Amino acid sequence: MKVKSAIFAFTVLLTGLVSSPAMATENPVVESFTFTPTEIDLLDADIKLSFELIVSHPFGIENSSTFVTVKDSRGSTWGSYITRADLPINLALKRVTYKGTLTLPRTLTTGAYTVSAKEVKNNSTAGYTYSSGEIIAKKIRDLVGAENSLLVKNAGELNYEYATFQGPSFDASLSISYKNSAKYNTYIQPIWKVGEVFTPQDYYEQRVSSLELQVKTSNPNVCSTDGKTLKLIAEGSCDFTVFTSKTKDYALYESKQIVQITAARIKPFLSISKVENQTASDLPKSLALLQIYSAVEGYVLPKTITPSVCFPIGFTVRIISGGICTLTYETSATSAYLASDLYKQTFEITRSPQTISFTLPPSENMSSKSLSLSATASSGGTVSFSSSSPENCAISGSTLNLLKAGNCVVTASQAGTSTLAPITVSATVVLTGTLVTPKPVVTKKTIVCVKGKTTKKVSGTNPKCPKGYKVKK
Repeated sequence: MKVKSAIFAFTVLLTGLVSSPAMATENPVVESFTFTPTEIDLLDADIKLSFELIVSHPFGIENSSTFVTVKDSRGSTWGSYITRADLPINLALKRVTYKGTLTLPRTLTTGAYTVSAKEVKNNSTAGYTYSSGEIIAKKIRDLVGAENSLLVKNAGELNYEYATFQGPSFDASLSISYKNSAKYNTYIQPIWKVGEVFTPQDYYEQRVSSLELQVKTSNPNVCSTDGKTLKLIAEGSCDFTVFTSKTKDYALYESKQIVQITAARIKPFLSISKVENQTASDLPKSLALLQIYSAVEGYVLPKTITPSVCFPIGFTVRIISGGICTLTYETSATSAYLASDLYKQTFEITRSPQTISFTLPPSENMSSKSLSLSATASSGGTVSFSSSSPENCAISGSTLNLLKAGNCVVTASQAGTSTLAPITVSATVVLTGTLVTPKPVVTKKTIVCVKGKTTKKVSGTNPKCPKGYKVKK
């Protein structure tokens, strides 16, 4: 009996443990943090801010108050305490609201101000104390750089001093992290030489896409501008400024640069030697080429635009077929040189000739309807036929179909090979007489029609039963 009681007590204890699972530890949750108004004007009669913070935790919040800070871009701050709205304070309250106000001085400067609140912690009855961390308002507008800030204006002007673009990317000392790192990097440098064009968008990444990136210069005799690009027109010092204009929201933002413009890039000249024509009798074969040298990039390797005939391998060309071989030479542009012209080196690989034996009778009467065609190539290759008089005669394989009286011109062709030249031979036959067209054979058929016990036979090319009769099946 005592053993059974012990088992029952252990079972009850175990059941109690299973039915009361431990609660996971968690930080206080900031449900919302707002301030009103979100914009103030220094000319307004009232420049007081109201704050509301709502925080929750399953075991309650221990803080009776927290501190709100308003901070400008220069580090100056203004602050005030906000206190719990539940009075008397209930530390076990799972959802707590804090409220408070702050009157700002009229000595504020215009711009975007960050608004934040100090951390709050959960009630220690949870067996632990966790912090919410610094509390920041969520996004309240789309103004880049001030999405969750307090806007302070003067007569409607925000005059926000914000870096609306970043760069230049060619200045490695700036150590900027660009969003489009593939485009904006120190490896792509402008070419500061006469005749070049500098485009700010290639080296400055915009952070406010709605603002146009512009450029102006203090040395228009060295570098002129149309407001969007900078044209380098003479040697000397070019003092230019990339900027975005002032708007009601943003202040003027600019980047000043001074660069030295040097002599224009030159186009290199390549001396290309002539290659003599070749024969196709010993193909395939390789032919050595004279080496082409350029001060820009050293030795220049050829490329082919006729790969079915020839292709280069280093300073040799591999010839695989008769025809025209065209090789090209070109140097790329560098910071000191322009790209060269495209030089072409062309020579012919002459294929061996062949002959075709092909004749037609001088005339043929249309009554023959067709003629068999026969031709022989000296190479032994297949000969194909085509008609140059399709209104009078047509080709079907090696058969000439006669269509109408008149001259019928037939061409016999052999396509050639990589070493044999193609060849065509034409012959003419005069077609006479008239093509007799046989009359069509008219076939009659008979059907049996029934109506009750009555039957009738109906004959004709397309016989039909009389009304009321059906075809007997």
